[in-house]
Amino acid sequence: MSQAPLTQEIPLTTAKRWRAYWVCVAVAGLTILDLSKVNVALPSIETAFGATSTELQLIVSGYVLAFGLTLVPAGRIGDQRSRRTLFVIGLSLFTLTSLACALAPNGAVLLVARLLQGVAAGIQMPQVLGLVQQLFQGAERGKAFGLFGATIGIATAIGPTLGGLAIAIGGPEDGWRGIFWMNVPLSLAAIALALWALPETRTRSSRRLELDPVGLLLFGITVVALMWPFLFTTGSPDDNPARWWLLVVFVFAATAFVAWERHYAASGRHPLVPLSLFGVSSYRNGTVLAATYFAAMPSMFLLTTLYLQHGLGLAPVFAGMVTIGFALTSAGSSWLGGNLVNRLGRPLVVWGLAAVLVGAGLLVLAALMTPPELTPWAMAGAMVVGGFGGGLVISPNQTLALADIPVKQGGLAGSVGQLGQRIGTAVGTAVTLSLFYATIYRETGAEDSTDLGVYQDAYGFGMLAVAIFIAIAFGVGLADLGARRRQRGTLA
Repeated sequence: MSQAPLTQEIPLTTAKRWRAYWVCVAVAGLTILDLSKVNVALPSIETAFGATSTELQLIVSGYVLAFGLTLVPAGRIGDQRSRRTLFVIGLSLFTLTSLACALAPNGAVLLVARLLQGVAAGIQMPQVLGLVQQLFQGAERGKAFGLFGATIGIATAIGPTLGGLAIAIGGPEDGWRGIFWMNVPLSLAAIALALWALPETRTRSSRRLELDPVGLLLFGITVVALMWPFLFTTGSPDDNPARWWLLVVFVFAATAFVAWERHYAASGRHPLVPLSLFGVSSYRNGTVLAATYFAAMPSMFLLTTLYLQHGLGLAPVFAGMVTIGFALTSAGSSWLGGNLVNRLGRPLVVWGLAAVLVGAGLLVLAALMTPPELTPWAMAGAMVVGGFGGGLVISPNQTLALADIPVKQGGLAGSVGQLGQRIGTAVGTAVTLSLFYATIYRETGAEDSTDLGVYQDAYGFGMLAVAIFIAIAFGVGLADLGARRRQRGTLA
């Protein structure tokens, strides 16, 4: 067997580590923004290109799917070779594809550019997580992930507002181009900063790059078969039910993938996904908790934006502003959670989930119980509560999930976790949108309505699914907490 690779040490001076960290976090925020800010632009894109509902769905879901497919192999390559190089490659491709999206002459070009943009995001995100894992240890790592979580929370929540603002400035027909134009100067600045600030992490090894091609093929089939039927579920009566047969393909592909990865590892080679990662209970539970949490949160933002725009007639920019409170409080509580997680551990995440659940309940009460002119303000207040809880979930859970993972597997472990989040988002969005639009269709026989009561019912049913996802994450958190306490009792 060949000698284990030697990895060049990252400079450990505080100034260099934090300088590199902020470049990574800024790029992660830019990547996550494109998951949420494009949603509000779909009506403008439809007006500009006469795009069909399927094309519009692909513009959003294609990014998520390409993002998810690229995460794991990119994390694997980054762990084996240079995270810095892959980071710059991914960011450069993100810049070019953002430019292509902004200049797209028709829907087909926009769709292809959007798919490639998802690939670029999937290349760079695992390198961010791997670098953070490698740059920091102990309590300092908790602080770093706290600030990382704050950035992700802000990016997720502020995306609809930025998208709506771009449309307000650029106009209803071409304003959507501004959503992609803003990426270009930001990405160019980030490339220059990355070349200057990021440490070299190239792995020196006599072994050639090992990517497990059979595992990669089976992995791709598994992810596509799982995500596709959910990504193309809108709640419309035109949804093709045949897409659910892909879940049968998923079961067979996933079984074959697990069997192959075990065989590949047993032969002394390095599998695409080391299944031993899931033998680490903190990582397994943290990954499942994050997946269910991300099934809830983006869906909550999307449902609230739909209700405010279609039910109350708010302009996109104002509907998006309702989430600003969530962004601000989650930023503060993420920083707080990052500093407290090493002292308080998993209970911090459980308390955060309880606050998120309260916030979701307050949103529904605001929709059902307040006068329409006061509803946006009441929802903004509910978002403040939910945002405080959300900040106590994302960054502390990230820290706890990766705490027992070897640094050399940090990029891969982080990318598998990110994949879980993207799958969670796809499943959550499909379930909640189906309930939302199916309720409207059931009560009116059409896909839209002018009756506020219909939208209140639709919002309530959709938010019920959100609450169930949060409750599942809460249950996983309690189970992990119980397991940790029993483990401590055994050791004592």
